[in-house]
Amino acid sequence: MNAGPLAVTWANDHLPAILDAWYPGEAGGMAIAQVLLGDYNPGGHLPYTVYASLDGVPPQNEYGISKGFTYLYFKGVPLYPFGHGLSYTQFKYSNLKLSQDRTNTTGEISVSFDLQNSGSRAGSEVAQMYVHQVKSNVVQPIKSLRGFQRVMLEPGETKHVTLALPASQLSY
Repeated sequence: MNAGPLAVTWANDHLPAILDAWYPGEAGGMAIAQVLLGDYNPGGHLPYTVYASLDGVPPQNEYGISKGFTYLYFKGVPLYPFGHGLSYTQFKYSNLKLSQDRTNTTGEISVSFDLQNSGSRAGSEVAQMYVHQVKSNVVQPIKSLRGFQRVMLEPGETKHVTLALPASQLSY
C-alpha cells in the first residue's frame, strides 16, 4: 500500500505479481486477502504509468507534460503502461469495425468489436479506446484515452461491445 509512484523494477523481476492498493479504506485488508487468495478476480486497470526507470522522465517540477510526462507524451517503454491490468482469466478481442471512415464535425463514429472471456473464470475487462492524431502542426499526444467500458463475462462468453467516438474527441 502506498500513495505515490514507486520504482518497482526489482519486484517486477523477482515476483510473479504485484498488487498495488492505494488508500484501500477500512475494508482494504479483506479485499486484498480475497484477491491474493483467488476468491475475487481483480479487474482494475492502472490510472497512471509505472516507469521502468527515471531516465527520460522529466523532474516533478516540470509542468510541461508534453515534454515526456504521463502516458500521453512518454516516448520510452514503461514497466506498466497507463491502462494496464491483470485478471485471473484471459480475454480475446476480435472483429474490430468502424461504423464509418468519415464524419462531419458534429457527428460520431462507433468502434465495435467482440470481446470473449477465453479463460476458465468469470471476470471483467475494461475495454479501452485510444486515438492519435497523425498530422498536426502542434505537439499532440502519442495516444489519448477517448473511451472505455467495463464488460463482465462468464467463461467462454462473448459480448459485442460498441464505443461511441464523437467527432469533437478527434479534433484539436
